[in-house]
Amino acid sequence: MFTEAIIMIGIVIVLFSVCSSVLTVRHVKKEISEISDALEDIKNGNGNRRILAETHELVAPVAYAINDIILSYEKRLSAYRQTEETNRQLMTSLSHDVRTPLTTLIGYLDAAHKGIVDGKERDDYIETARRKAHDLKEYIDVLFDWFKLGSNEFSMKITIVDLTELTRNILIDWIPIFEDTQIDFTVDIPEQPFRVQIDPDGYMRILNNLIQNVVSHSHADKIEISLSGQGGNIKILLSDNGVGIDKKDLKHIFERLYKCDRGRSEKGSGLGLSIVHQLVAKLNGTITVESTPGEGTVFILFFPLAE
Repeated sequence: MFTEAIIMIGIVIVLFSVCSSVLTVRHVKKEISEISDALEDIKNGNGNRRILAETHELVAPVAYAINDIILSYEKRLSAYRQTEETNRQLMTSLSHDVRTPLTTLIGYLDAAHKGIVDGKERDDYIETARRKAHDLKEYIDVLFDWFKLGSNEFSMKITIVDLTELTRNILIDWIPIFEDTQIDFTVDIPEQPFRVQIDPDGYMRILNNLIQNVVSHSHADKIEISLSGQGGNIKILLSDNGVGIDKKDLKHIFERLYKCDRGRSEKGSGLGLSIVHQLVAKLNGTITVESTPGEGTVFILFFPLAE
């Protein structure tokens, strides 16, 4: 009797194991079928679909891994779409911001060349053409910087430089422009050297773009530029007394193709401050902006001092 009971118990255990295995296989097959349906839905364009699974289920690790892949794919697809939209806006901007001044430039030069105007009027036409040529070059330089930043060809030559001396050399070229545009300037650069590990050309583009932004768009008649040490950093402050920036625009100021003045059409690519922001980040620095409409704007940069 005892032996028969043992055998019966064994049979029950085996049957239970078989039933359990069958049920487990059916459950796993059902889960795999659900995963297959979800993947088909995702394949058809539903990027928001996720595969649900309890942590104790056999397929849980696979489901979670697939969800991570889908999320990563969606992020890259979103970035691609954003880039496509940016490029579309850029091409629209190019058709206006390059072709229009180029057509005008040719018109002024043709008038001067064909003798349609003469004397002082001819000189005025040539001067206008010269200014428009410089504006066009400035725009193309900004485009070149932006495309280069977004490509694998972009590289920096990082070296230790005295940022005070480099800043002085950059600002020397701006003095005639400040005088010509009747902008009073104040420069406060200490005699003490501040050595920073930086790419000189990148820093020059940052400072030039910020100053050009003031000259072209702020309507300011005063600009102040100062350098000072703060902890283990050098602080560069650039302020103006121009029209300022509205609060709603301030948070978008470093975005690509963003223009605060939607009515502005003759100048401005909407890329200059975006380039500044990207360059500052690549040089391990930070940049912030403060502004009060009607009072002016302040850009504050920090770069770590070399050890």
